Amino acid sequence: PETVLPACTGLPRRVSEAARTLARDGLRILAVAQRRLTAAEDPEDVLEQDLKGLEFTGLLGLADTPRDTSQTLVRGLRAAGVRPVMLTGDHPQTAQSIALALGWPEDTVVITGSELAAADRSARARMLRDTTVVARVAPEQKLKVVEALRDAGRVVGMVGDGANDAAAIRAADVGVGINARGSSAARNAADLVLTDDDLTVLIDAVGEGRALWRSVADAIAILIGGNAGEIGFGLLGTLLSGKAPLSTRQMLLVNLFTDLFPAMAVAVTQKEPEEPPDDAAADSPEVASAVLGAPLLTQIRHRALTTCLGAVTAWLIGRWTPGTVRRSSTMALCGVVGAQLAQTLLDRRDSRLVRFTSLGSAVVLAALVQTPGVSGFFGCTPLGPVAWLGVTASIALALMGQRALPRVEQTVGRLLPA
Repeated sequence: PETVLPACTGLPRRVSEAARTLARDGLRILAVAQRRLTAAEDPEDVLEQDLKGLEFTGLLGLADTPRDTSQTLVRGLRAAGVRPVMLTGDHPQTAQSIALALGWPEDTVVITGSELAAADRSARARMLRDTTVVARVAPEQKLKVVEALRDAGRVVGMVGDGANDAAAIRAADVGVGINARGSSAARNAADLVLTDDDLTVLIDAVGEGRALWRSVADAIAILIGGNAGEIGFGLLGTLLSGKAPLSTRQMLLVNLFTDLFPAMAVAVTQKEPEEPPDDAAADSPEVASAVLGAPLLTQIRHRALTTCLGAVTAWLIGRWTPGTVRRSSTMALCGVVGAQLAQTLLDRRDSRLVRFTSLGSAVVLAALVQTPGVSGFFGCTPLGPVAWLGVTASIALALMGQRALPRVEQTVGRLLPA
């Protein structure tokens, strides 16, 4: 209508208002007009000229009915913290009406493809940072939308089924094609292909992907945080006693019991989120990408401090109670391994595989320490009840310290100048 109606002559004012009303009702509007050619006019030449002198014929209102699962899809994605962005070639009012019917908020901002095309790349990123509906999008503008969303710091998944979607699908972080009714170009450009026409499987895909990513992040925290705590304990013990508190063979045991089976078990088991995101999460930066940012660094830091505290405490108890140097190093070994296994077990106590590997590693370590010949080979010595009590107390103290770390950091943050 915005192209045809201005070229019509003698157009009643009510026609434009009727077109806007139909668009607000969610209909796709086409305006029909005609002009009879004179005998001297060539049709091919006329088609190359600007539209003018048309006689208005009527309006067509086409209903593009959403699928039954569309509302469920939008609601599920927003509940998962994913911000849906609708790209459509419809009129802005039609696009806004459909978006509201599908579950977009009342204050949804709608921009047009022509507005994006007139802006530079940085301006497009600012425009799309909070926009969720883009109307009157030409096929070649979909790629610009994806690029602008990525420039705005978003992790972008593009879902499409047409050949004109292929470039945008390829440019997205995750391109999704639809096999049931999609073109081969869209499927070939996609990272994922949906074999069914039901798009609600994307909600499950987001959940599965995030659960797997959290497992990988937890495994990274075990490896990096645990090793950082071991290094900290080694440096501190060397400064206090003049030599390394653990021998090379004992360090190999630490890596065997903490970095191998428990970390592998964590990496292959999925961890559900502690609580689902609230509705506001859909308007915030994507929660999936945040797992490798500050949260992971905090997890690594807390694990390193907890491991170091458990090891130092067990080592100091061994030195302050009657016994040999080998006894104190054996207690330190048990403190290092025990603190890490306890953290892993508490974090994934719902996983049968993690419970088995953590408790199994602890039992094997205790058996190794208490077997005289094997214990001596690794520079250890069998421990008595007092020593084991000291190791248990040091692990408990380390776990209590881990719980107090967030409050301590908040207090220190308030005391330090900005």
